[in-house]
Amino acid sequence: QGQLVESGGGLVQAGGSLRLSCAASERAFSRPVMAWFRQAQGKEREFVTYITKNNGRTYYADFVKGRFTISRDNTLNTVYLQMNFLKPEDTAVYFCAASNLATIRSQSYTYWGQGTQVTVSS
Repeated sequence: QGQLVESGGGLVQAGGSLRLSCAASERAFSRPVMAWFRQAQGKEREFVTYITKNNGRTYYADFVKGRFTISRDNTLNTVYLQMNFLKPEDTAVYFCAASNLATIRSQSYTYWGQGTQVTVSS
């Protein structure tokens, strides 16, 4: 059974928006930090954003600042990624992850979802 399950991916035109959701198990959601990573075809997985549980502190990769917003609903054990002004270079599989550390290093994340594909057409 998946500890983290992403949904909401799809095909969108450049300039459009998508909202990704990540439904987490109690165990995964108990971790202090929830994050989103992405991996484009033929490229390494890269950090997108994270949010902390206790105070909702967020951190974003430079390439998504001002366009993407991470949020969490602690009553639903769900994390969201609102993506606006999407670009073709945002095309990737987006993964939800959970960690004990507020870090951009993927190696520190112990729970991962299966990913959801986001494709942005030009």
